[in-house]
Amino acid sequence: MELRHIRYFLAVAEEMNFTRAAERLHIAQPPLSRQIQELETELDAKLFIRKPHALQLTEEGVLFRQYAQQILELVKKSSEDIREMEHGLQGTLYLASVEGYAPRLFSEWIAEFHRVYPHVTYNMWNGNSDDVVNRVMKGLCDLAIIAEPHNAEGVESISVYQEPWVAMIPAHHPLACADGAPVRLEELLPYELIIPSRESRLEEINSWFRDTGKKPIVRCRIAHMLNAYELTRQGVGITIFPAAAGELDTAGEICIRKLTEPSVTATYVLVWNKARPLSRVAEEFVQLVHHTANNCTT
Repeated sequence: MELRHIRYFLAVAEEMNFTRAAERLHIAQPPLSRQIQELETELDAKLFIRKPHALQLTEEGVLFRQYAQQILELVKKSSEDIREMEHGLQGTLYLASVEGYAPRLFSEWIAEFHRVYPHVTYNMWNGNSDDVVNRVMKGLCDLAIIAEPHNAEGVESISVYQEPWVAMIPAHHPLACADGAPVRLEELLPYELIIPSRESRLEEINSWFRDTGKKPIVRCRIAHMLNAYELTRQGVGITIFPAAAGELDTAGEICIRKLTEPSVTATYVLVWNKARPLSRVAEEFVQLVHHTANNCTT
């Protein structure tokens, strides 16, 4: 049995689909199937129940998955420990985040972490909260920042930042104002809105207007704040987005007004998969975040 057999098995066990597992491993599907068959032959046990359109782990497969995860974690930890004895802490930290203030948080933490551990490298990915959580649960990243609300089961989390929601208003819109004073949510009701694409976000924004007895007019839902900014600049509608999006407006082409009555905030949380032991690098990074968060609250 070789380590590649174990890695291939875990990929299939996580994807429950040979095609997706092969794509993830960057190999063709037939060689992957043969490797799994070789592993089953060596173990003298079936690891998967193969159905026409689905896979299912056998009891032996469930047990072997536990051992396989432990084996790879031990290999990873032993390699890290040996390298650290020679060169200090090193390795790659896989990170993912939503937009808004999250990239700035990661950049600040990485800058501080790099001063202490200069040999660590970083791999960063960006998407919406649902996509980011999916990467965390599949083991494609170690740590991630997402925005609440979230219903992600199986993750540990630390609250790391809050910022207000704002209305990004086209420059010639009736609600645009030079002083950027707060705007009451009720004032937005007659106008078309642009909001984040997540379903949970739509539900949250609708709840803000519940006391008015009316629902907002949602004209467009977007995943990236640059799209939100450009649509606002072109006068398509008023965008509701966390305040960090307003920093894209370096030329003063739109009006930014904080939402009020009620005032609403966006909360960012650092998350990781509680079922997967963190690497030494990720553990140290979480400790840095804990320290930073504690200092911010004292």
